[in-house]
Amino acid sequence: MSTRLQKGGRLIDRSKALSFTFNGKRMKGFAGDTLASALLGADQMMVGRSFKYHRPRGVVASGAEEPNALVGLGTGGRFEPNQRTTTTELFDGAVTASQNHWPSLEFDIGAINDKFYRFLPAGFYYKTFMFPRFAWKHVFEPIVRQSAGLGKVPQNRDEDRYEYAYAFADLVIVGGGIAGLAAALAAGKQGKRVWLIEQTAHWGGRAVVDGVQIEGTDAGAWVKEAVQALEKMENVTLRTRTMASGLYDHGYLMAYERIADHTPGDGRPRHRLWRMRAGHIVTATGAIERPLSFAGNDIPGVMLASAVRDYVVNWAVSPGDRTVIVTNNDDAYRTALALLDAGLVVPAVIDARPEAKGELPQAVRARGVRVLEGHGIAKVKGGKRVTGVATCIQAGEGAELEQIACDAVAMSGGWSPVVHLWSHCGGKLIWDDKLAMFRPDPKRPATGEDGAAMVTAVGSANGILAAQDVLADAHQAVGGKGTAPGAVSEAEEPLIPVWIMPQGAGPALRFKMWLDPQNDVKVSDVQLAAREGYESVEHTKRYTTLGMATDQGKISNINGLAILSDSLNRAIPETGTTTFRPPYTPISMGAIAGEARGEIFQPLRKTPMHEWHETHGAHWEPVGLWRRPYCFLRSGEGVHDAVNREIRQVRNSVGLLDASTLGKILVKGPDAGKFLDMLYTNMMSTLPVGKCRYGLMCNENGFLSDDGVVVRLTEDTWLCHTTTGGADRIHGWMEDWLQCEWWDFKVYTANVTEQYAQVAIAGPNARKLLEKLGGMDLSKEALPFMEWREGVLGGFRARVHRISFSGELSFEVAVPASEGRAFWDALIAAGEEFGVMPYGTEAMHIMRAEKGFIMIGDETDGTVIPQDLNLQWAISKKKEDYLGKRAQERSFMASPDRWKLVGLETLDGSVIPDGAYAVAEGYNANGQRNMQGRVTSTYHSPTLNKGIAMGLVKHGPDRMGEVIEFPVDNGKVVKARIVDPVFYDKDGEKQNV
Repeated sequence: MSTRLQKGGRLIDRSKALSFTFNGKRMKGFAGDTLASALLGADQMMVGRSFKYHRPRGVVASGAEEPNALVGLGTGGRFEPNQRTTTTELFDGAVTASQNHWPSLEFDIGAINDKFYRFLPAGFYYKTFMFPRFAWKHVFEPIVRQSAGLGKVPQNRDEDRYEYAYAFADLVIVGGGIAGLAAALAAGKQGKRVWLIEQTAHWGGRAVVDGVQIEGTDAGAWVKEAVQALEKMENVTLRTRTMASGLYDHGYLMAYERIADHTPGDGRPRHRLWRMRAGHIVTATGAIERPLSFAGNDIPGVMLASAVRDYVVNWAVSPGDRTVIVTNNDDAYRTALALLDAGLVVPAVIDARPEAKGELPQAVRARGVRVLEGHGIAKVKGGKRVTGVATCIQAGEGAELEQIACDAVAMSGGWSPVVHLWSHCGGKLIWDDKLAMFRPDPKRPATGEDGAAMVTAVGSANGILAAQDVLADAHQAVGGKGTAPGAVSEAEEPLIPVWIMPQGAGPALRFKMWLDPQNDVKVSDVQLAAREGYESVEHTKRYTTLGMATDQGKISNINGLAILSDSLNRAIPETGTTTFRPPYTPISMGAIAGEARGEIFQPLRKTPMHEWHETHGAHWEPVGLWRRPYCFLRSGEGVHDAVNREIRQVRNSVGLLDASTLGKILVKGPDAGKFLDMLYTNMMSTLPVGKCRYGLMCNENGFLSDDGVVVRLTEDTWLCHTTTGGADRIHGWMEDWLQCEWWDFKVYTANVTEQYAQVAIAGPNARKLLEKLGGMDLSKEALPFMEWREGVLGGFRARVHRISFSGELSFEVAVPASEGRAFWDALIAAGEEFGVMPYGTEAMHIMRAEKGFIMIGDETDGTVIPQDLNLQWAISKKKEDYLGKRAQERSFMASPDRWKLVGLETLDGSVIPDGAYAVAEGYNANGQRNMQGRVTSTYHSPTLNKGIAMGLVKHGPDRMGEVIEFPVDNGKVVKARIVDPVFYDKDGEKQNV
């Protein structure tokens, strides 16, 4: 059966019929339909089941506030659960399915829960699953997990693509109703860069549906002219299908654009996530109609009055042939007039107010409709759809007076401004007793660093409901010149707050009054929470799950907190609201990830020499997001052999290491030296220009977090080298301190890691190789150890550092990244006579271990301080403070019993397993062997032809020559002697040559 009206429907194109399926049943709609209007047009009143009791659920609203009508949409790689039908535009071939039932929507076994509702009140799970304790894991948990959630998890890879975009504006206006349009026109004429965004596909908002007259014409015509005028302004950008999801400090706005939801597979990105910076934000987000709480208000066919009006006017859909309207305000009478104009029947308007004498009630009476003043609904009749209502006296206890047959109920409890964006960044609210709403408090807005208001709410979002006042408020808010557009709409009489209908309803009725229909939260649940001591609205929210459904309480929260206030016998403002958090409506995980998927989920970072490595036998190792050669394999060669060959080459002649991945962070400014002194354990402000210094960096807890060579480039500029995996982390760490703690330091940092290619040329012939390139004096006298020079080397712009991580004569040369590959090729060619070859990370690790150099991540694990590694020499005794200093002075950190770094040589020349622990005498309280140390790095040294290791051992430096034992697999014990951690060239003669 179709409930589509024969005429009308301002948003649909009847010439373009669309086909879709719901639970396998083929249905039809029109271009311009939402999925909700198409379902209602096909007389599909029940669309799902509620979460806890599995009660029948139908469409309640017409926008983002819809709590019930969620479906699984699409198939395969385009399937997504919990899609809100009221905001999903219909497209041809859409495949939809209802959720949260078994075996079918019509017959659901889970509905048995509804029969036991008295035993399943709010918080029952906190009390039910406590005992017996052993039953949780094997009985309760599987049942709870099976019952949790609504939709099904997608099983296929998402076929769509998503993207980020960035925008900057003087003014961003959120909301494309008449308030937003008026504000955009006024601001646009002033030459401001304006963005106007609207979450739906259409401009105009409620005014177009409600018959408002603007500037002597109907609102629809005025909206069309306004949009055309804005489109001609080059300084104004318009975006529909774009929802402002969150507002943050410093004018930072996130907006979610649904580009191709209504045209899947057309090649465009499905969603785009906008990151916007605005000088000012205007929220013209309108207001949401509140439901009323009466018994049976969750039965399919009970809808918001404004939504009924929308479906009739916008989509020519009749939710019912006979619609009873129940209200506490004048606005709902507009729904009665819209239904009558469409040729439908309104048996009665039930008005809770003692008198309904305004223009709108009089107009409805003039059409022959009964208005029952001072009445309410005692109960809605029906199960899977409305069949009638029973009336009662609103001031009474619910005694039924009259049965009225109907197939839909349109309810209106007043309006709540959409204050989410206003509140996201700190704007405060004030309770308006006259309108029974929380609205923005103009005296307490969110402010910027200059103390000026960052956000302005206008129109209905500001608690202003009359059209003429809405336009004036929006025009004035942006400093509009001249007078605002004039508007005419029917005058409205005041509402009266109605939180329960009837006001004296007893327990039997309150058990059947629904606040949050998706999560099955009833009036009785909130009252129970109050009795059990949950006086905070935030506690009540979590105890009852009120407002925790996918709609985040958009239509339920105000009613819920009003009932809580009444139960606690205190005023609504005293109870307050729950916290408004982004996003305003759910956004897809795809939009959050953007293009970061597949190969670029974590983009593979490559040095300029990556392709050369790939074609020359590189055996890759992941290091952070980089791929570094572990070694370079030759034909018929194993990894172990390749590593040994590379080490021998460096020790005997010369080798090349691609060190481009090492972090390079530029630190510049008048306070750069002071800043670096706080970050590093040693002094960096005293480092002369032209010199290098090794530095250690600790976190606030005193533990070593990174190390590297710091280079002073000029009087106010330093270049900090970090580990490969630490570059981004350390740069973020620097910025965190600069922005949050030392904000007055005049310092600028830049991560320039990928701006330079860097090559380590190491070995006895390193200087000879570079001298063949020519152009710079690299003699020991011209470039001493731990200094740097800048010049032209072999025709390449170069910064040459005399530093060594291998223990051999070594130069690290940085060139612009664009010249990195050419420079590498030049080194390979010039080094041919020396048998030059590249070496990888494993050879580098072994050579540094032979020299006793520490490696972040090997010798450190988040619990190690510099003193543990015998690096006291790198800790300044001159400066008063550095990050971690006070932590290192705590008794535990300064304890002589801490494990210290030593070298370890196995007695039989074997290699100790990585991470092995050394046992001590006795057992601990848990019956485990006491431990006295552990291995941090362990290798076979081809230079020394034996196994070497570094480790942390209790009192290690005082126990030189002592033998300790390391139990390994199968009960085997490896014995090792404690030795100096420097195994090779202890005096440093080779690296200083």
